[in-house]
Formats: sequence, structure tokens, C-alpha cells
Amino acid sequence: MKRRFYIESTPRYSTEAAALLSELKKALNIQTLSKVRLIQVYDLFDLAEKDLDRVRTALIQPVRDQEIDESIMMAELAKMPHFTIEWLPGQYDQRAYSAELAFKVLGISPKTQVATALLYGFNHDLSAEDLQKIQDYLFNPINSRLKDLTLPINESRFIDRREPKKVEKIKDFIHMTDSKLTEFKLQMGLAMEFEDLKHIQDYFKNEENRNPTETELLVLDTYWSDHCRHTTFETALQTIDFTESQFKEQIQQAYEDYLALRRETGITERPETLMDMATIFGRYQRKTGELADMEVSDEVNACSVRINVDVNGVDEPWLLMFKNETHNHPTEIEPFGGANTCVGGAIRDPLSGRAYVYQGMRITGAGNVLEPVEETLPNKIPQRRISKVATQGNSAYANQIGGTTAFAKEYIHPGFVAKRMELGAVVGAVREDYVVREKPVAGDLIILLGAKTGRDGVGAATGSSQVQTVETVETAGTDVQKGCASEERKILRLFRKKEVTTLIKKSNDFGAGGVSVAIGELADGVYVDLDKVPTKYPGLNGTDLAISESQERMAVVVAKENAERFIELAAAESVDAVVVAKVTEDPRLVLEWKGHKIVDIARSFLDTNGIRKTATAKVVDSNLPSPLLQRQNLDDIEKTWQNILSDVNIASQKGMNQSFDSTLGRSTVLLPYGGKCQATPAEASIQKIQVAEGETQTAAILAHGYNPYIGEWSPFHGAAYAVIESLSRLVASGGDPKRARLSFQEYFERLDGVPERFGKPVAALLGSIAAQKAFNVPSIGGKDSMSGTYEEINVPPTLVSFAVVPVKTEDVISPEFKDSGHYIYLLPVKEDVTDRIPYEEIKRNFEVFEKIHRQYKIYAASSVRQGGVAESLAMMSFGNRIGANIENISEHDLFRPQYGAFVITTRQALPESEDYIAIGTTLSEYRFDYGQITILGSTLQAAAEDRFEKIYPIYQKSEGFVPKVEARPLSAVKNHLAVEKPQVLIPVFEGTHSEYDTAKAFEKAGATTNLLPIVMLTEADYLASILKFKEALKLSEIFVLSSGFASTEEPAGTGSTMALFLKRPEIQKAVENFLEKGGLLLGINAGFHALVKTGLLPYGEYRQESELLLTTNQIGEFKAQMVTTEVVNNHSLWFATNSIGEEHHLPFAALEGRVVLTEELYEQLKERGQIATQYVDHKGRATLDLTFNPALSDYAIEAITSPNGQILGKMAHSERYEEGLFLNIPGNKAQTIFENAVAAVTTPKI
Repeated sequence: MKRRFYIESTPRYSTEAAALLSELKKALNIQTLSKVRLIQVYDLFDLAEKDLDRVRTALIQPVRDQEIDESIMMAELAKMPHFTIEWLPGQYDQRAYSAELAFKVLGISPKTQVATALLYGFNHDLSAEDLQKIQDYLFNPINSRLKDLTLPINESRFIDRREPKKVEKIKDFIHMTDSKLTEFKLQMGLAMEFEDLKHIQDYFKNEENRNPTETELLVLDTYWSDHCRHTTFETALQTIDFTESQFKEQIQQAYEDYLALRRETGITERPETLMDMATIFGRYQRKTGELADMEVSDEVNACSVRINVDVNGVDEPWLLMFKNETHNHPTEIEPFGGANTCVGGAIRDPLSGRAYVYQGMRITGAGNVLEPVEETLPNKIPQRRISKVATQGNSAYANQIGGTTAFAKEYIHPGFVAKRMELGAVVGAVREDYVVREKPVAGDLIILLGAKTGRDGVGAATGSSQVQTVETVETAGTDVQKGCASEERKILRLFRKKEVTTLIKKSNDFGAGGVSVAIGELADGVYVDLDKVPTKYPGLNGTDLAISESQERMAVVVAKENAERFIELAAAESVDAVVVAKVTEDPRLVLEWKGHKIVDIARSFLDTNGIRKTATAKVVDSNLPSPLLQRQNLDDIEKTWQNILSDVNIASQKGMNQSFDSTLGRSTVLLPYGGKCQATPAEASIQKIQVAEGETQTAAILAHGYNPYIGEWSPFHGAAYAVIESLSRLVASGGDPKRARLSFQEYFERLDGVPERFGKPVAALLGSIAAQKAFNVPSIGGKDSMSGTYEEINVPPTLVSFAVVPVKTEDVISPEFKDSGHYIYLLPVKEDVTDRIPYEEIKRNFEVFEKIHRQYKIYAASSVRQGGVAESLAMMSFGNRIGANIENISEHDLFRPQYGAFVITTRQALPESEDYIAIGTTLSEYRFDYGQITILGSTLQAAAEDRFEKIYPIYQKSEGFVPKVEARPLSAVKNHLAVEKPQVLIPVFEGTHSEYDTAKAFEKAGATTNLLPIVMLTEADYLASILKFKEALKLSEIFVLSSGFASTEEPAGTGSTMALFLKRPEIQKAVENFLEKGGLLLGINAGFHALVKTGLLPYGEYRQESELLLTTNQIGEFKAQMVTTEVVNNHSLWFATNSIGEEHHLPFAALEGRVVLTEELYEQLKERGQIATQYVDHKGRATLDLTFNPALSDYAIEAITSPNGQILGKMAHSERYEEGLFLNIPGNKAQTIFENAVAAVTTPKI
């Protein structure tokens, strides 16, 4: 049967609706808006009557949710202003996916399918005009459509029952005249140039003697797109003219250096291209042997360097891989999906190289996100909306896949109104002996693994390569997709196994171009059977299957005899894997569908990449003033300082950064914002290499450099200073610049063959060559995007530099002032009004910095940037609220930009030297004394933090304090389990992402762990997993429900999935037996959710309903930060060695982290001593201040136990800390619950 459900949160728990009400009021300024209702609509198909109650169990959470009868709903809609939005057919629906997953867990028929929609309702007196404003703000026709709830339930949301269209040959293609060919190109909407189409016509006419199929044309359009083959960057530059530029001498020298490098590397016969300029210095260093650490192979999806990683004190050879990627076009037109898949796409590149990807950075470019919505250009999404939704999309994917984003920065420039910059950089690593690189041979099989293929993403590669116009905004629906991060998480887990990776000869991720490119690139000769490609739904034709960019897919080449074993190993991780192709002797790409070859093209023709374009480049000046020579008003020092700190490109972006999980992975060396107040921004992302077993002190620094205004003024200087900034940030973090490796992201306007436009990337790349040569540091990778144009608006000429280097955690430096009485020094860069870049001064600063750190130890360091020394001093002070007495520096030098300079602190005074200037000392008082002027630190901090408060709030109104729970000296369960080596069972569910962190915490404490995937590929797989779980639980002393992802897009989330699993009768019996024998049970974050939903907490036994609930954070959004918790009861075995009043500084990262309970239950828990820890502020007070209690949990509760202390549930992530982490957060970060539990079930040694 078909059935529709309307589900709404009860008033106390409607935090998402309250958050949306607040957002709409701020963004749209609608005075009459007083109420928002959010009602989830579920349409179910092929639902059996007997499954109705179980469906309600999956979709409705008691106490929090209420089901609305359809007749009542229709009556309300007749009176209530409203609209309903559903996804377009083919778009990924995460809520529906999660519902169907929950149905699988409960054993509901897999035939039952779900489509969802979201009903927005508003107060009755809202005008039609204001309703339309709200609808325009929230509704994006690129990925969704309006739904009429008065119409019957319609299956077309996800089912296309039509027979897929036959792939035809293009009639008379090889005989078309040029005019007909031009007309045909427009009709087909091809992105390629006319010359390319003519090239194809000649090939099929003279080589193949036939007309091409529609699929062949679209495959070639994709294969040769700018996105896939960098056609703009490969354009042959016939002449380069910079004689009219005021910087012609510098550019001429860089150009001569470039030509010399071409001669040194023996490639003078090749055309001069942007790509050649981007790669020349790395190629040169490879030839001279200075780049011996770079791994060179046929797999070029990511930069790869060889490093040594200490594992338990022993060095091992590893590969460190990194990659940057943009999703500018998709994010501009569909912010959530575009940013969402930017993360997944970036991760899959090093993942295809077999690296475990664990570290991420997000750099974005936006127009003025603070401008009124009504100033938005026609056919554009408001900048505020793009920024907010893209942040949600990016963080949702990163958080769900288990990726750590410890650095995020959004640059503001009016040019980004043309097209947003959505840029991600990731780092991964793998032991070198896990990697096999072999050339595929005929007979090898190609396996497609991961997600199924849909129509989403068809045309994404060509769409990303096109300039954006009003028309493309209206017709780009299939260009974008949303990803299912949990699918990619499974592939990450699979590729972490040596037995799996050593079976792979070659691997390629499914990026732009889908099957045709991902599989087509693996070998010269490939035969693909498209009928074997798993699909999301019926109705896809051969062209769809060939070029769809559906996410979370990977292709691997294995020897024929290894295919079956590989598929078995994939299935064990719940990864679908199918042989879809084979390597052939004949060097042709052949795609067959329904018995017909719909693609049959010679490799030699594919590899031409179309007709190489030619162009001339002319470098002309912008006539803008130099941002490096900006002059500040020195009449009012305090006001000037405030103005600098409130600049949109300098102000604090802590609120945005808190949208990202920065501690997942047990590897974060520096938090995004450090100090006890978490207010000093880190210079870079620094993460330990994630080793599977044991511990390491080897980390990777990922730093970036970019200033859109320098690039707009002079692309040459913009690129050079991007390199300088990235290396300076790296140095300030404790890295060695001589070992750094670079990767660039270029982003420019559509060039269209115009010499002055081509001059911009030419100047930028020559600037990057000058910088690489000056520092002798090579770029070994990068990505270009050359379509940043909308009508007459262009993005600023952009080259973002990323610098990566390994570092020992003991050498890492963070920027926040550590204590009063420290000496402050400036390593300066003299001002040069000639625009000559002072490389020698900057290199000397790098050397002096390293010398001081080695001899005296630098306690805090900041690289100086656009805001000058004033910016550095202020930001360094915010974290620990330590002030400074400033002297020996002029007002002008205090405020001017000084890229390549550093502000540092030392505990002891340094000997006098010309290399640095003593400019003051730190103060215990939170103020700045400068000559006769005193400025409060709080005044400067407010200037920095208030700028984005309306869009990314940091501070919320405090609800005051609550009483500290008094300890109850009760007796805990007397454990009667005692084994020599305790076993810890950690089941891995769909959405689980902290299993490795949890396992390492228990292994460090002396236990062995069993990570058990709950496989759900088929019903048989699931039943087998249930049996394995029951047997494993019998053999375990400790059972842990690890953390996982939660989203407002899901009816369940990982915690509910776990709970539904635990409620199965056979699992409930197994858990009860486990507790009966004295086993210990722990749930962290999502695991805490599961324990509450089953009643195991707080009651210690299964219950149908509970007066305790974990629900969405009070602000209605995901929040990540460090929190302070205090032990208020310690009678549980989990806290056996902890003292009452003991504080711990722990990571908090949750969307649904709020503990809600009745006053009656609170009194019972307090009396029984079940409240284990509470959130406290800097003074140790239990608090309802969101700064310290980020979810606003009732009574400041962070963790509770069962009545006998056997079961513990907690929200903060105790498992994420080990030595060498969270170095910029003071205090005790090691909570010993893991050691306590293991000790409790371990036989005492005699």
C-alpha cells in the first residue's frame, strides 16, 4: 500500500524551526513573521500493513515527535500560509536513504521505498508577499521542486518506469557542412569548441568510416572538457607581452627563468602553456634530484611524497598524499550539494592512491555575506544563503565521513559574486608497503565499488567548464549532486586493509565524467559492460551510465584470479563491488549497452584531447592601488586597530569554524582556535599521521596563502605572496620550509582567447615560479578552474598556495600568548615602495626563526599578514586573554602589511641582534599599553568577533547557572568479570565514524578490540552480522557504541540506527545476558543516544519510553569546540580513579548533543548519583551558558550512568585525546574512563 506520514517535533523540541525563524528574521527582515513550523512528509510505497507499527518506530521518536493525522493536516493547510519542497527526481535524498536504512535494521521488506518532502508553515497573518520572499530564499529549483500535498501520492520522485531510450547514431554527422555542424553543436549543448567537433567529424569520417553515437559525442565532450583535460591550461601561448606592465622587469626576469628551466629539463620543443608554467619547477627539481622524495607513478590523482613516520618509536616508510579541489560551479547553483561533494571528490583522489585521508582544510571565496538579501542580483542566490548552506553541506559530508576539518577560512571579495570559490584541500597517508603500482595487462578485470549510479551529475564536468549565465542557472539541474558520505566512509575503511590494497594494480576515482573517464583512464584498451553497472533506479540509458558523475564510486584493476577475493573483502565492509570491465590488448575504449557498442573509440584519438588551442597573452596593469602599501589613519590608534580587526578578511570566523568537527580521528595537534577561551586562530591545519596500530609523534602541517585583493591588483604579486604566506604560516607552526611541498589552486575568469585575460594567469604563474625559485620549494600538484565569470562580473585573479610538510609534534608552535612576562619580538620585513618582493629578507626571517626556536624555544608565533603586527598581537592575545605592553615600533609599522614577518614570544630575553626587534612583553592584565595609549583587550576582541555574529554567531545569551550536583557515595556494581586481556566489542554501523579512535583508546589502556561491521548489502548479510555480533558479545567484557553522524536530514542518524538494532529481540536478549554477567557498556555521543532510546540509560534496563531525551542543540545547528567537564560522582567503575571535582577539557562535536529531562527524573538521578559529569565554566560553575555548555543541556549534564554504574553514556569525546594533541588548549585533557574500565575487568597481576 501507499501511505503518507506527517511528523512534527513537539514545541519543546522544535529547535530547527526556532533557528529558521531567527535566520529568516535576520536575513529577510520580515516584521510580521512570528511562527515557523517544519513538518516532515514521508511518502511510503509498497508498504505492508503488518509493518505499519515498525515504520512508526523508525520515523517517530516518542516524546520529541508527533504524527499529524492527514485530515487534520489538510484542514490546517487550508488556513496556514505554507509551501512544501521535495527533491527533484534523481537527486539524492538523505532523509529517505536513512529511513530505508532504518527499515532494513528492523527487518521491514526492502521493497518499501520512501520519498520525503519538507512542509514549511507560518503564522496565519503572514502576507502572500512575505510568504513569496521566504519561498524565494529557501527554494532552489536547481535541485528541488514545489510539492502539492492535495494531489495523490506520486511514485515518480524516484522511479522511472519508462523503458530507457535507445542510443542512436547521429544521422549524417560525417557529412554535415560547417554551418550544419555549428547548428548541431548548439542543439546538443556541447561544451567543446567548434574545432573539436570538426576534429571528431574528421576522425569518424576518415578513421571509423561511420557516424558516431550520441554517447560517443557526449563522452568526448566530457573527456575533453576543461574540467577533465585542462584545455585552457594546455592552450599553446604563441606570444607573451608584458611590456606595458609597470612590473615588466620582475615579470621579464621570471619569464627568462621559466625559459631557462625549460631548457634545463629538455622540453623546449613543447609549446609554452599555463600547465607547463605550473609544473616546470617541480619537473626541474626532479631532474636535478632535489625532489627525490616525490613518488612518481602512472597514478597522478594526488601529490605523493615519501616520509618516515615513527610508530611506537620505530621509523617506517610511508607515503604522504595531498590534493586540492574546487567545486565552484556546483556550489554556486546548489550550495549544499556542491560543497558536499567537494569534500568527497577531494578525498577520493588520494584515497584512490590507497591513502587513508584524515585531514582537511576549507578555503572559500564569497561576495559580501552581510549585504541585505534584497541587493542580490537577479537569478542569483543571496551570498549569505550560499555561505551558510555551503558550510552546512561541506561540514555535513566531512563530519559524516570521519574527516577532520581543523582550518576553515572564507575570503570576501565582490568578484566572487560572479561565482563562488569552494575549495578543499586534504591530506592522507599510507604505509609504503601497502601500495602496489603495476601496469594493467590484457585480461585484468576492473571492479566498480561503492555507490550505485544515477542520473545525478550527468553533465557535471562540462557544466563546471562553462561560464555561468542567466540561462545556465536555469537549466543546470543535473550538473550537481549530493553525496552519501557513509558510502565513502566504507571505502575508506576497506582501503585501510593491506590485503585489499595489495590486490590493486591501479585505481581511479569516479570524478567528473563517470564511467567513461574513471574506467577509461585505467588502461589503453578497456571494454566496459554498462549493463553490469549497479543503478539507483530503472530508466537509465547507456549515455547516462557512461557519463553520470554519481558520487562515492571507485574503479580498481585487479588480476583476474584476485577479483573474487577482492569482492569478498569489499562485502565484509558492506561495500558493493562488481566486475564491470576488463583490460584488452586492442587500445580502444569500448562501452557496450544492451548488446550494442555505444562507444568504440581509438585510444590514440582520445588522447589528442581535441584540438590544442592557441592564444596570445598580454599582461596589463589593473590601475588599482597596492594593498601592500595601504595607509592607515593614525590619528586614532584604537579606532584604527578596531577597523583592521573588523575587516571582513581579518575578523574572527570562529562561528563558521565551529560548524566543522575539528577533533575527529584522534589526530588534531592544534584546534582551529586556541587558548583557554578558544579565541586565537591557528596558523594552519596540523594533524598527526593516523597510524592503524600504536602511536606516532609525526604530524603533517597543511598551510595556505591567499589574498584576493593583492591578486586583483597584480596577479604576479598575488601568486608570489600566496606562496610567501603559505610558507610563513608553515614556519610559524614549527615546520621546516626547506622540506615543504606546494600545490596550487588557480581560479580565473573565462579567458575566451582574449590576450589581456590570458595575461592574468600567465602573470600569476610567473609569480609562482619566482617564489618557488627564491625559496627552492617546488609545487608538485594543483588544480585549475577557468570559468569564474557571470555576465560582466569576474572573480579576482586567484592562485591559492598550499604548503605541506611533516613535523614532530614536539616542534609544533601555536600562536596564542602562553603567559605573562614573556618577551615579544618582531622579525620584520622592511617596507619597499618599488614593489620588489623582499625574498632575501623573508628567507633570513625563516632561518632566524628556526635558530631562535632551536636555541631558546619560541612559545607563541604568528606570521604577519595584511593586518600587520597589530593583527598578530591582538589575535595572539585573545585565546588566553593575556595583554601586552608594546614599544619600539612606529604606528605605521604597527599597522602596515608585512608578509614574511613574524611576531614571536620567548620566556627569556634574547641577545640584541639586527635580525629582530624587541617590541614588548606580555601582561597578565587583558589590555594593550602602547605609549600613552591603553586599549582594552575585550574592545579589540569584540571588534574581531562581532563582524560575522549575525550570520555565524559565537555567543548566545546565557541562561545562567545551575547547582553543582553533590556526590553520592554509593556502592557501584561489584564486578565479577576478570580476564587476563579484556576484549572490547565495537560494532560498526552505517554512519559510525569514531570506531578507530575508540579502539585506540582501549588498546592504549591494555585491551584488545574487535571492530565488527554490521553488513547490510543483503538480508542474508545482515542476518549473518547479527549472528556474528551475538557471538562476539559473548566473548567480550566491554561493549562500546562508538560515535557516529547525526543530521537534521535524517529520521534516525547513527544513534537511532544503533537503538533499532539493539531493540531487535535477539539482540536485546544478548545485551541483557552480557549485562547479567557483569560486562561494562559505554555509549559516546551517538552511542549515548542509542542507550537513551533503549532505556538502558538512565534505567539500566530496556524501557519502551524514557523521561530522558537527547535532542538537537539549542541553536539548531552542529557545534564543535572544546568543553570543560567536572566529575561530580565517581562511584561507577568508569570513574573509579577520578576525584570528585576533577576537571577534563574534552572535544564536543554534535548536532544532537542536548540532554533534556524532567525535573522529577533529574532529582532521581541526582539522588542515585547517576549524574557523572557536568559542563562547567572557567570558574568551575555548572552552567547554562552556550559558551561552555554548547548544546544547552538541562542541568549542565554531560554524562550519566546506570543506577549501578555499569553503563556509561556521555556526549564529549574522551576517546579523541592522546599525547601530542590539542597543544593549544591548556588543562587536563586525558580522561581515564578507558583505563578504569579495562582495569575493572582485568585479572590482577600477582
